[in-house]
Amino acid sequence: MNLEEYADIAPLEGENAQEAVRYLTKNPQLMANLVGIILDSKEPDYMSNVKRITREIIEKLQSVKNYDDFQKLITVGYLIPSIINRSIDKFTFSGQENITDNNAYLYFSNHRDIVLDCALLDYALLQNDRQLCEMAFGDNLMASKAAEYLFRINGGIVVKRSLPIREKYQESIRLSKYFCETIIHKNKSIWVAQKSGRSKDGIDDTSSAIIKMLYLSMRKSKVTFSDLMAQLRIVPVSISYEYDPCDINKSKEEIFKVLNNGEYSKKKYEDLINLVKGLRQYKGRVNVSFGKPLTDRVYKDHKEVAREIDYQIHTNYHLWPTNYFAYDYLEKTNRFENEYKDLDKDKFLKRYSRLDEKVRLYALNAYANPVRSYLSEIEK
Repeated sequence: MNLEEYADIAPLEGENAQEAVRYLTKNPQLMANLVGIILDSKEPDYMSNVKRITREIIEKLQSVKNYDDFQKLITVGYLIPSIINRSIDKFTFSGQENITDNNAYLYFSNHRDIVLDCALLDYALLQNDRQLCEMAFGDNLMASKAAEYLFRINGGIVVKRSLPIREKYQESIRLSKYFCETIIHKNKSIWVAQKSGRSKDGIDDTSSAIIKMLYLSMRKSKVTFSDLMAQLRIVPVSISYEYDPCDINKSKEEIFKVLNNGEYSKKKYEDLINLVKGLRQYKGRVNVSFGKPLTDRVYKDHKEVAREIDYQIHTNYHLWPTNYFAYDYLEKTNRFENEYKDLDKDKFLKRYSRLDEKVRLYALNAYANPVRSYLSEIEK
């Protein structure tokens, strides 16, 4: 594997990783800003906690030699537990018996939160003594040198989105080739969302084009489609949040698109605002479910692989009382009333009561759709 070929998109290693560490160490305010995002400014001793935690992180940076170290010591070893303690009632995971530490996997996950999905996946892996993974992030999140250092020293792979059509296709081939070679030749796991961007409507359907691109990137090696899929050891991953802090923002964005012929131009700091909300605000309970690697049978094409990923994500998705209630409320049924008997239904609905009716229904449907997806799988 020629690492130089991917120098501009791969996570930082070697001297590049050390350069990032030196930069972050010499600019403690950057780390303070990151800590400030995670902590709630309304909590007691906010400023003293920011200063204390920043000092501790800067101290830990002295031991960071590569992105694995950064993930273990700082992200999933320090920051994620803080987020869980402050904004998650209970974090659970299942299916970890399906993966072993001596194999690399391509984790195909549904996508709800800008950075937490893959960070919580990594946290679950660490809790089970499994190897951590590299993670694909859009370059829209790397608008500054500091942001790029933070993402790439954390195992971030750069997905270049703002390219002309022809260049975007060539870049997709190169990115896909990087995924394949990293898993096969470096035995290093990678996380990727099942489709472009977060699922705003709660419908978690895989883009088969992503799987097709993986194969196209490796055609010159003359590997067969089924052999490549076996080598990549694709693991479908379902991540479910009881409450989505960004549900209203997502719904407003999508309704705006509908009313404006699919057009929506993000405001300058919109991604950052959503990122902060996702990290800081209340999420209730959260679950990560690892599916079974797609190595059990021969897959003939990309559509067949996508169908299996969908099946596992839909059936392994942990449905919460909010999901069941939204489904019954919208379908005007009491089919799942035992699943949400302890939910404060009035309080849940009040969150959306002042919204435009289209936005309100979109938000509620985003909670109901995982139930619909599950039922569509088991009732076939």
